[in-house]
Amino acid sequence: MLNGKRILLIISGGIAAYKAIELIRLLKKSGAHVRCILTHGGAQFITPLTVAAISEDHVYTDLFSLKDESEMGHIRLSREADLVLVAPASANIVAQMAHGFAEDLASTTLLATNKPVMICPAMNPMMWEHTATQNNINTLKKRGIVIIPPDEGDMACGEYGAGRLPDPAHIHDEVIAFFKTNKPLHGYRAIVTSGPTHEAIDPVRYIGNRSSGKQGHAIAQSLADHGANVTLITGPVSLPDPQGIKTVHVQTALEMLEATQSALPADIAIFAAAVADWRIDNAPTHKIKKNNEKKAPSLLLIENPDLLKTISNHKNRPSLVIGFAAETQDLIENAKEKLTKKGCDWILANNVATDKVFGNDQNHIYLIDQNTVQEWPIMDKKAVADALSEAIVEKMKTHKKEK
Repeated sequence: MLNGKRILLIISGGIAAYKAIELIRLLKKSGAHVRCILTHGGAQFITPLTVAAISEDHVYTDLFSLKDESEMGHIRLSREADLVLVAPASANIVAQMAHGFAEDLASTTLLATNKPVMICPAMNPMMWEHTATQNNINTLKKRGIVIIPPDEGDMACGEYGAGRLPDPAHIHDEVIAFFKTNKPLHGYRAIVTSGPTHEAIDPVRYIGNRSSGKQGHAIAQSLADHGANVTLITGPVSLPDPQGIKTVHVQTALEMLEATQSALPADIAIFAAAVADWRIDNAPTHKIKKNNEKKAPSLLLIENPDLLKTISNHKNRPSLVIGFAAETQDLIENAKEKLTKKGCDWILANNVATDKVFGNDQNHIYLIDQNTVQEWPIMDKKAVADALSEAIVEKMKTHKKEK
């Protein structure tokens, strides 16, 4: 139910912190990857070692840790999650969030994140009902923070009232419900091309490239996770088809162009496939045999259609057309030139000579449009896909306002 979702769990101070251990277990059992921040207050009730053992990941505690900041950093920590979950959320951290304080790792991360945030307040009933706390809660609601209200019951302090952290199973169910309903690209149609193309030399041999399709497939899955209706058009890859996504398998550039045009109209088109620039003219229908003179055969190459340029100038052009530029030199200059020549809206550029992108699980992306160049940190390809989806969400919001 949460397969592949990345959840940043912030555990703040309070006796209810012990319930976070069961919550981590439930989230992981549902397929989520859980990374944890443990505040100083939270560490008074449960230890970093316990959290690390259950989450099977490093636990972050200190904003000024040289090791943590060099390896992850609070900015990346805040951005490489699909959801930031604060459970329990003490009165103090609720106040920090409402007023924008950045006093420790948890509050700084919450201020720096651009991802959805869900909080589970837990505190003494009088603290929960206090006007200051309720004002803070209302402020957070207006900002779009998802609030799971506390349960009513006997408290550890001996009092009775609202303030108990909900059962971990209930929080787990709320997280699942959130991912089912929080679909900012719902109603949008997207086309994604992925993988290489194979251009036949003869029935046995072909011209190809080193593309694995990992990035294109990750983009298709991320767009679907954000609610888009996705058609994935893929060349020959060894990857399984993403679940719940219409997948069209092709071999050649001509087939990929035909499949792409057949998938129109669409709102978004992303050309992540490494399409062969050339194909063999009049490839023979039988295997080319070695001749007695041991001379290699001459192959006449002709240019393949330019998918990105064709769709960028198509009568049914999508609102947002995005291409990739895999370069081995002069990365930014070549990518900007490609952006202009193709007529697309964005180019995602990467240096395949030094970054070893093909077949690797990481990517180093520059997002380039007509006005700006944004360098993204080196991330795994799923994180790149999610970052791209978030950028698309913001772009489509702007496009809708302009309409």
